Amino acid sequence: MVSWFRRDKPEPARPDDSRRRLSIEELAAAFPDSRAPERGAPGSGAPASTARAPAAEPDRPDGSPAGTAATAPERPTPPEDPPAPAVAPTAPVPAPPIEDRAAAIAAAAAASRAAAAEAAAAAPGRAGWRERLGGTGFARSLGGLFARNPKLDDDLLDEIETALLTADVGVAATTGLVEGMRRRMKARQFADAAALLAALRDELVALLRPVARPLEIDAGARPFVILTVGVNGVGKTTTIGKLARRYRDEGRSLMLAAGDTFRAAAVAQLQAWGERNDVPVVAQGQDADAASVAFDALQSARARGCEVLIADTAGRLHTQQGLMAELGKIKRVLGKIDPAAPHEVLMVVDGTTGQNAVSQLRQFHAAAGVTGLVVTKLDGTAKGGVVFALAREFGIPIRFAGIGERPEDLRVFDPEAFVDALLPESLGG
Repeated sequence: MVSWFRRDKPEPARPDDSRRRLSIEELAAAFPDSRAPERGAPGSGAPASTARAPAAEPDRPDGSPAGTAATAPERPTPPEDPPAPAVAPTAPVPAPPIEDRAAAIAAAAAASRAAAAEAAAAAPGRAGWRERLGGTGFARSLGGLFARNPKLDDDLLDEIETALLTADVGVAATTGLVEGMRRRMKARQFADAAALLAALRDELVALLRPVARPLEIDAGARPFVILTVGVNGVGKTTTIGKLARRYRDEGRSLMLAAGDTFRAAAVAQLQAWGERNDVPVVAQGQDADAASVAFDALQSARARGCEVLIADTAGRLHTQQGLMAELGKIKRVLGKIDPAAPHEVLMVVDGTTGQNAVSQLRQFHAAAGVTGLVVTKLDGTAKGGVVFALAREFGIPIRFAGIGERPEDLRVFDPEAFVDALLPESLGG
């Protein structure tokens, strides 16, 4: 039984050693060269063969009888191509020096500013504020809320509270505003939603009015030193250029100090602003000591009798204690020449930052003693509510507000124009 289930395994096929291998000559005879042109093939120069017998050919002029193969003339050997000239190896292109790259960056920045300058400035007065701030998140949320003629009830106050919190007004400021209006509504002080809208406007203006104090140049301080501080990318250098344009138009003599020696092309950017506004700029190049630049600039401004000196500083994160301590060093160095300098520590705040601006101002105020604020980039997608949070938290004067790219768009902060630009003019509007 076991032998019945046993299966013979098939043996693998073995190569047939008895098969004779062909030589190279036999393979060449069996498979002619395919590269040779066949008769009748295009380009072969020979007529195509036909089944019919060819007609009798006449005798050739050389005397050979017809049908005899004539000896084909030898083809001339084509001349060999001249050897290609040796190509010299291409030397690697050296990278441009840092100065050239900085100049290129500065040129690109200047071109960008020139393109932005072609845009029309905002309309003068309150119309310009509404034109530039009407598209902010704050204005859209409140405008959509009052556009549908809402009913005066607790739900309306809850929606106002949500809109204020979303616009970065802050929990403390929002709670104070909403609870105050809720008490007045319970006391029947509002006839309708339009009266509530007017009350909201008054409360917002009252929150900002104490900090709306323009920057006044003290004529007794010559020069009046303004030290600008802020985190990276808030627009300090651009703000300095716009301030230079403003003071130049007022007929004041001023000087700029290129103290941002860390960012690439920052010195060149400030020098471009100085050339545009015909204002001298004191600079020492990149990676120089910022305190040394401020010291030289103050000495030069005093020697020339300038009225205003605006010193730039490098942007730094408020969490970097070493860089924050450098601001204190700059203040001490300036105080060696003028004990009252700097007369204004102007912090530039990005309006799109949100509640993070509160912690930024807290750290900069502790390190440098901030005396004034400039809120930039309020146009476009900025929420704008952080202005109310800063006003309630610190009470530091808001000197200017940036609502556009043009120098004319750096406006003296106007609380009423600012609030009117955020709120709808009327119900359904």
